[in-house]
Amino acid sequence: MRDRAGPAVPGTGPEAPGSSPVTIVVTSEADTWDIDTSPGRGCGPFVDWAKMPEAQGPARIPRDVLGRPPKELKRLAREGCWAGSHAGRARLYPRLIQRVSCRLVTPDALAYRDVAGRLFGKRSVSSHPLPEFLEGCPVPTYCLGPHGVAALKKILICVGALFPDITHSPLLPALAALLLHYSEDEAQCFESLSRLIASNAPHAAYIDQSFLAHQASCMTFGDLASKHCPAAHKLIAGAADNVLEVYSEWLSWLFPGLPLAYAVRVLDVFLLEGQKVLYRIGLALLKQFRLSAAPAGPQGSDVKAELRAFVRNIAQHVSVDKLLERAFGIRLFSRKEIWLLHMANRKALVERGITVVQRRPSFHLAVDMQKFSSSTVTAQEMRLVWSWLPERFSLFPPLLLFSTSQDGCSLQRFYTCCEGYEPTVLLIKTTEGEVCGAFLSSDWAERKKSGAASGFFGTGECFVFTVRPEAERYEWVLIQKPELAKAVPRSRQRSPSPAAASPLGSSRDSSSPQHLAVPSVPGRGRLSPFLATRHFLLPSKTASMFMSGSRDGIVIGGGGGQALSLDASLLRGHTERCETFDNPPLCRDNFQVQLLEVWGFQSA
Repeated sequence: MRDRAGPAVPGTGPEAPGSSPVTIVVTSEADTWDIDTSPGRGCGPFVDWAKMPEAQGPARIPRDVLGRPPKELKRLAREGCWAGSHAGRARLYPRLIQRVSCRLVTPDALAYRDVAGRLFGKRSVSSHPLPEFLEGCPVPTYCLGPHGVAALKKILICVGALFPDITHSPLLPALAALLLHYSEDEAQCFESLSRLIASNAPHAAYIDQSFLAHQASCMTFGDLASKHCPAAHKLIAGAADNVLEVYSEWLSWLFPGLPLAYAVRVLDVFLLEGQKVLYRIGLALLKQFRLSAAPAGPQGSDVKAELRAFVRNIAQHVSVDKLLERAFGIRLFSRKEIWLLHMANRKALVERGITVVQRRPSFHLAVDMQKFSSSTVTAQEMRLVWSWLPERFSLFPPLLLFSTSQDGCSLQRFYTCCEGYEPTVLLIKTTEGEVCGAFLSSDWAERKKSGAASGFFGTGECFVFTVRPEAERYEWVLIQKPELAKAVPRSRQRSPSPAAASPLGSSRDSSSPQHLAVPSVPGRGRLSPFLATRHFLLPSKTASMFMSGSRDGIVIGGGGGQALSLDASLLRGHTERCETFDNPPLCRDNFQVQLLEVWGFQSA
């Protein structure tokens, strides 16, 4: 008999094989708030077994699985070792979660029984509101029966009581519902959820617990999608009015979007590897959406609705094994590197004043079609350039720093106007009408650190691009081909010494105090920049020549050639393929500059 705890989420086609409808809790109904003290059957006392999908074949759990090393455990989870046994998951989940490093004082099963007894012990109490932090968040019930739905509400209410600092957490109710399927009682489920909430593992958070953290995760996913799924990103950008709004729903694609059979396979790995797994699955879904889309792209005007429908019916497009295989085939950056990006996005949101639940502005609003004025690009073209920027910068409107039409063709004037601003966007219009440019992550003042020598500086977020006649972006070669480099071991990242002045053509990172190291002492307020070259073992010195400046001119991109170079007059330039960006010439090889502009970011 189908659970009637809430209305089923509407679909857009036949139900996918092996999937189960996701229902949403209706909190206004009266429930019996009795305390569940029975140990249950070890698996399934809260489940409606008529809706529960069959286990995927015979269980293959080794008898000594908990004694295996972490790397081996991850491999087994990724391969679906315990997908063949509901009871196996019920035994493993609490034991795996007990290994999660968490705060010293973390509410446990005893704390739950105490709080639940005080809140729900009186029979006259028939309903309680869900915590405020769940406002606007879906509360899926998957295959829980009526008893399970009531238990889920009680667990979430107790979370609100025992974790008052949580203000916004869309992922939390889905995790609670999934864990409840494999818990022997409410207290065990609460304790498992509590440990994930209180995790203090470095760079490996499990659950975002504020609107600020959640929005930073959405921005981070948008940055990763732009870098790792360029074809899908281009498809969505062509179909959606606001790409960032599409990516703001990425977590709901997984939970509650995926059917239970897929969601628990994601949970298997998530419990061992943390939030980075969710980024992987989200990117794999995005890639698969692009592969499954019609040649003309999304058919409707609402690409968000099409993505939701696609995920609900994912079994019609790809098996769960193949989805996970593709997810772990994506060469993501290290967990620490993603954490640095997340923290940078958080900082940008704070600077923008976006810390509580509100609509996040997008680059469409940052570039005002009526007020924007440029001699090199139209407002529409600038919007395109802004859509390529890291999300933490695309929040801010463009600010003109330098223009040859206003400031003259002087390299010294160029440096004077641009120093103190980081990052910047360089735009060049040639006398042939071609437009190209570069996004430059570092302050031009960094060039002074090299003394008389012309050293390269900048980070892997730099990229070059063309706007006319064709629009195209060329990112750091390590983003395009991550297999070319490996992450530097942690022991070598903690206390790097300043780099000596580097001759033109070397790949040493800047010795700026702002860019020396991830702080080991809290409160220093500085973070190592995302994609700093010292975080990677580079294949050659020519793989990180981002930007360089001297009294003779500026160079962007190096190694086997220069992506862009301009002489001291800012009137003559050259472009060719370079190893840093693996780009073709951005316009005619030797070009004359008609107009040059440098744009910064308006912070107020």
